[in-house]
This record gives sequence, C-alpha cells and structure tokens, in this order.
Amino acid sequence: MNVRDDFFLYKNDNINKNIKLSAKSKRRMNKSKADNTLKSYSADWNDFTYWCDIHKVSPLPCTPETIVNYINDLADHAKANTVSRRVTAISENHIAAGFHDDNPTKTGMVINAMQAIRREKGTFQHGKAPILMETMSLLADLFDAGDLVSIRDKALLFLGFAGAFRRSELVGIDMQDISFTPQGLVVFIPQSKGDQLGRGSQIAVPYAPDPHVCAVTAVREWINAAGITSGPLFRGFKRNLEPRETQLTDKAVALIVKKYMAMLGMTPDDLAGHSLRRGFATSAAQHDLDALSIMRQTRHKSEKMVHRYIEQGNLFKENPLNRMFGSSTRKD
Repeated sequence: MNVRDDFFLYKNDNINKNIKLSAKSKRRMNKSKADNTLKSYSADWNDFTYWCDIHKVSPLPCTPETIVNYINDLADHAKANTVSRRVTAISENHIAAGFHDDNPTKTGMVINAMQAIRREKGTFQHGKAPILMETMSLLADLFDAGDLVSIRDKALLFLGFAGAFRRSELVGIDMQDISFTPQGLVVFIPQSKGDQLGRGSQIAVPYAPDPHVCAVTAVREWINAAGITSGPLFRGFKRNLEPRETQLTDKAVALIVKKYMAMLGMTPDDLAGHSLRRGFATSAAQHDLDALSIMRQTRHKSEKMVHRYIEQGNLFKENPLNRMFGSSTRKD
C-alpha cells in the first residue's frame, strides 16, 4: 500500500519525536488504531490529497472551504456514509499532525455541508443479505459427512451463525480459546472490532436439539476429523487435503458462504461473510428477542445497528396487511 509522507497516523511525529517517551511507549501509542482502520484512513487520505493536487490547494493543513468543495465533488458519486468516513480520515490525520485545536473538519461550515449531503442522499446502508435460521436448516443437507472440506465448512458456517461472529473473529479462533461444557461450547474472543481495548468476551453456543443443525456438534466433528489439538480452529488445506497449520483467511469465509448459498440457488453476489452475523441478529428479532439479548451475542456496543436488524426481521411479522388479510388463504 502506498503511504504518503503527509499521512501521520502511521508515523506520528508528535509521538516519535517526543524525547520524554520511551521506545516502548511510542510503539504502543502508534498502534492506538486497528490496522484495518489505518488502511481505510490511508486510502481516504490518498483520495483527498489527489483531489487537492488537481485543484492546487494544500491538504495539510487545509481550509474548511477545501473540505467543503472536496466532499461536494465526492458526493456526486459516493454515498453519504462514504463522504462522512473521508471527513473522519481528514480529521484524524490533522489531529495526528498536531492541528488538534485548528481542525478544519470541526468548523460550522464543514458540519453544515455534511448535514446537507446527508439530507440530500440519505444514510441508509445496503448491506449483504442475511442468512436466516431457516436457511441454515436447508444448508445442513448439503454437507458430505465423509469429506474433510465439507466437515470444516459446516463447522465454520454453523458456528459463524450461532456465535454471530465477525469474519476476523471466526478465523481467529484458537483451540486454546474454546471449551466444551455439558451445555455446549464457550468461545473466548481476546479482542475484536468492538473491543479495541482487548477486554475480551466469552460467547456461549448451546447444543441444538437437532444434532443435524447443531454448531457445537459440527465443531466437535471437525476437530476430531482433522485431528486438531492446538493452534487455529479453522484452517486451509494442502494439495493432499491435509489441514495446514495456519489459520484460514477472513476472505475465505465469504467464498465459503457464497459457495453453499449458490448450491441453494441463491445469488452469491448478494451474500458475504457478514451474512452469517447479520442473519443471526435478524433471525433473533423474528423470534421476538429484545435488543439487549441480541447484543449479548453479537457484542454490538450501540443499539442503533441492532434496531436496524430488528426492523428488518419484523418487516413481515408486524406488517398491518397480515391482520387485514385475516384468516383468508392464498389462492395460487
């Protein structure tokens, strides 16, 4: 990835040139943001500076007028949420460069411009389609009990749904992080997107009444079939189909989801690794679980996104037409 010299979130001079800070302190402070966040901000900053180069204006420090003109050009082809993220990247880089008190993104002019863009374009995000609990039951019939790849894929998909895991969390599970109990399986997540401070969380996955659709049973079968005793739970395969020692990539989760959804006749492009997590939340809402109960499993820090899942799950359930139709039966 091409990192510009004026992108200070990777190499913050305010930290690195502070002679009162130890080398250990500097290393930790330079990792205050997740790598994926820094990659996104770096790409956003590159786009902003490219625009500034074309228009012959300074990106750092920049004026509020520069940001307003940039985001209005950007809004011609980008969603409001993308524009907002670019403004955040510009803000964070100005702070890292030492312009905390003179941050142009905090001015009334930029705030007003963002409000106008949100009002015009809306902020609804079209996410990937959820994989619902009913679909998981259909999935169970696709796996070959004698095929090691199939056994792994079933364990990954069913655990991903039952634990409402993010892709990175799912592939990051280590054998030392799981424990089986009489009630089911407990997975310890040391750190995740919603837990940047690394407090860790435990996710409980109970046994399902039907072993055919049970995530705990599927994980046990995978561990036994692959002979895994330590290291990553989910792994890729060598050419001879022997499990590797290294963990599966998070991108592989999306490919596995698409593979089996296509086998069910669904459009692969509509689905991704996040479809499992989203599917759990939507299915939970359809089963009348409240937001706090859902959040305990999904580990969302804000109710805002969870309420979106609840609204989606209740689109038909609470639709007034269902009561208006009464007991009439459909005639095809």
